[in-house]
Amino acid sequence: MYKVMSLDIGTKRIGIALSDYLLMLANGHSYIQRQPEDKAIEEILKIAKENNVKKIVIGVPYNMDGTQGTQAQDCKDFASKIHGFEIIYEDERLTSDAAEENLRVKKIDFRKDKGLVDIESACIILEQYLSRK
Repeated sequence: MYKVMSLDIGTKRIGIALSDYLLMLANGHSYIQRQPEDKAIEEILKIAKENNVKKIVIGVPYNMDGTQGTQAQDCKDFASKIHGFEIIYEDERLTSDAAEENLRVKKIDFRKDKGLVDIESACIILEQYLSRK
């Protein structure tokens, strides 16, 4: 049995979520700073190994017309540095808006800690992937 990890890769932070072993639920794990990049990748690999992860779902922010912009390419470039796992790309258009709304509904104040939005976004990305499995 294994878990699936998802990453919401931003310019400042990376939100991380993990599935359960039944691959049904997405749970927020943490967020890490993106810089320095080698340290961020090291931390991702550490979390993945500690949690028996086999697949990593990367949220890719495509443009609204479905084309790939600079941020989408940046996410893919970052993901290309992660080795030893199956990498899956998931369209993450509008997940930050949905994440903020989810946190508002839960009455969680994210204004002082934007990392909470990154974690929630990673959960949404993972939920999208898991719902198709």
